[in-house]
Amino acid sequence: MVVQRKPHLAHWGAFTALVEEGRLVGCEPFAADPAPSPLLGSIVPSVYSERRIQKPMVRESFLKHGAAAGGEGRGHEPMVEVSWETALDLAAREISRVEVEHGRDALFAGSYGWSSAGRLHHARSLVRRFYFSGGGAIDQVGNYSWGTAQFLLPHIIGTYQPLTGRATSWPSILKHCQLFLAFGGLALKNGQMASGGAAEHTQEHWLRELAKAGIPVINVSPTRGDCPDFLNAEWVPIRPTTDAAFLLALLSEVLLLEVADLAFLATHTVGFEPLAAYVRGESDGVPKTPEWAQDICGVPAERIRQIAARLVGVRSYITCSFAVQRAENGEQPYWLAIALASVLGQVGLPGGGFGFGHGSMNGVGNPRPATPGPEMAVGANPLKRAIPAARITEMLEAPGTPYPFNGRTETYPDVRLIHWAGGNPFHHHQDLNRFSRAWQKPETIIVNEIWWTPTARRADIVLPVTTTLERNDIGGSSRDRYVIAMHQAIAPLHAARSDFDIFADLAERLGHGAAFTGGLDEQGWIERIYTDCAAANAKAGITFPDFETFWQDGSFELPRPAQDFVLFADFRADPQAHPLATPSGRIELYSSAIAGFALPDCPPHPVWRAPGEWLGSVGAKRHPLHLVTVQPSDRLHSQLDFAPLPQGNKVDGREALLMHPDDAAARGCVAGRTVRVFNDRGALLAGLVLDEGVHRGVVVMATGAWFDPDPSAPDAPERAGTVNVLTRDVGTSSLTQGPNAMSCLVEVAAV
Repeated sequence: MVVQRKPHLAHWGAFTALVEEGRLVGCEPFAADPAPSPLLGSIVPSVYSERRIQKPMVRESFLKHGAAAGGEGRGHEPMVEVSWETALDLAAREISRVEVEHGRDALFAGSYGWSSAGRLHHARSLVRRFYFSGGGAIDQVGNYSWGTAQFLLPHIIGTYQPLTGRATSWPSILKHCQLFLAFGGLALKNGQMASGGAAEHTQEHWLRELAKAGIPVINVSPTRGDCPDFLNAEWVPIRPTTDAAFLLALLSEVLLLEVADLAFLATHTVGFEPLAAYVRGESDGVPKTPEWAQDICGVPAERIRQIAARLVGVRSYITCSFAVQRAENGEQPYWLAIALASVLGQVGLPGGGFGFGHGSMNGVGNPRPATPGPEMAVGANPLKRAIPAARITEMLEAPGTPYPFNGRTETYPDVRLIHWAGGNPFHHHQDLNRFSRAWQKPETIIVNEIWWTPTARRADIVLPVTTTLERNDIGGSSRDRYVIAMHQAIAPLHAARSDFDIFADLAERLGHGAAFTGGLDEQGWIERIYTDCAAANAKAGITFPDFETFWQDGSFELPRPAQDFVLFADFRADPQAHPLATPSGRIELYSSAIAGFALPDCPPHPVWRAPGEWLGSVGAKRHPLHLVTVQPSDRLHSQLDFAPLPQGNKVDGREALLMHPDDAAARGCVAGRTVRVFNDRGALLAGLVLDEGVHRGVVVMATGAWFDPDPSAPDAPERAGTVNVLTRDVGTSSLTQGPNAMSCLVEVAAV
């Protein structure tokens, strides 16, 4: 039997699709990948899953009554199969109706960017291009991964580039670093993923090289498992969301030892003195000593002193995982990590300074030319209106309400129609019970989706979409050295169509078809994306092959850079010639811009501010366990949750809850059994796993289980273990309005 081999790409890895007689039968890892992800094994069963949406569907009452049906029946009513013509006509009529009756700012272009590694059939890009080319819509800015730091860092260092993986390269760290301090750890499971694809899984390689080099690693985290065993990392168990207090105590010791790099601070930073006065307690009467921090973060004062002493006189590197800033006041630890690296004089030195996300995704610090990867042009939003990504519930609950964001006062729009393409907000949003109630308010919800996700089940109009294997595309990431041709492997299943074709037909019905397509079909756009990427790389002296050669070969490998990249090396060498894009041109330890915003919850220099929920709060008396939510090891967010791999990892049929044995014993909870996890926002059922590497008073759950409330018993616990039933939906601060998943208290009981 002839086996066809098709090059392809997913967020969790490049691969060759194996096809026999028109059927996908396997996925062979990319030959150059040193550590292929086991998630490749979930691709075949997901393509042929019974959960595929096979036909266009419309909610029964919506088909009969249109928007007058109301939203209360979403997720409960039967869905009715209709033709593509009927579904597209209905969707186009609703978009046009809402625009005529309420204006373009009543249309919401919803998505989350992990929908596809392909750059053409990238749902977030396409839904935005569709609405922008038609006159605009309400957009989203920021994200759930690092949305807090994205809006903080430009005020402090003039860019959020270090969040995207452009950090000091691993070869530089291996050659020069003498102490690696990781807040939130260096979890290998997160290194399986990269937005735009991961042809080379490099995280494990670099961490093994770090261990081989004998560079000490300190893992400051509530869980020991945040670092792989082979690193032999020193674990510093810390109470969740108290990293800022720990960092302030380290600063206090550095100042006490009189080893601050005053010359660097004088020439490369502004605002050291106000920060130092706060650390010493001169401005508020509270010295931020190790004894002070000990009572907050639970780390003994003497251990804090020892770590501070080890930072003195060595080349040190400080990194924070994305999880560290996904909490109320999440700006503070990131700002303080930069401040500590600055006070130590490490910024811009080979192997020294700071970075973010080394334990959060693949490609951070990967040696790669500083050139863009392939991407599709989205265009500008004529409406020029967007909300912070994590503030959807508030937008739906309180249209017309003003809210602060990044120094401005914005107003929530009155959204009447949501068009969601790519992503599952019933996984990644906080306080899902509250979100579910808000989701009933729009008049119309249209969802483009491959599978019957919780979001698709709560739509009025559902448009079935092809998987990446059923269309051609091109993929690649700015942190990966490969551009990948994504050849269609099989014919579209059922009645599925690509997002591009769906939006092209909708745009034609609404009179802006040419503006959306740009006169190009699928293959034309793939060639355009490739040639644009090639032209951008040519400016850096990198020559791509012609498109036909690339498409036939299936991939193109960019060269490794000749020199190790060091973040802010040019700035360190000459801050006058290479100033940062901050008002002062320097690192802002005190931000005059933030001071001018006069925000009650984000002062102009980094501080310790207790979150609303943590183990030191009053609420801990009723809910004495701090819930830490993490990325899963067996899926990407909620993608592939139904596949055999993640289903096989369920415990008693539910998402696993990790708990220290002592905490479990105190509650009569037994490993392998179902437990009830609850707080005032809701309750869920989980399967208990005991882990001595979890800090006492802390429980850990992965995100991504598919939201499964009991429709017959609204007050019953959610059945799958969808952890965001429990998390608190407030902005990290009025500066950044990021997602707050980590500031969450719960209690656990045996069932």
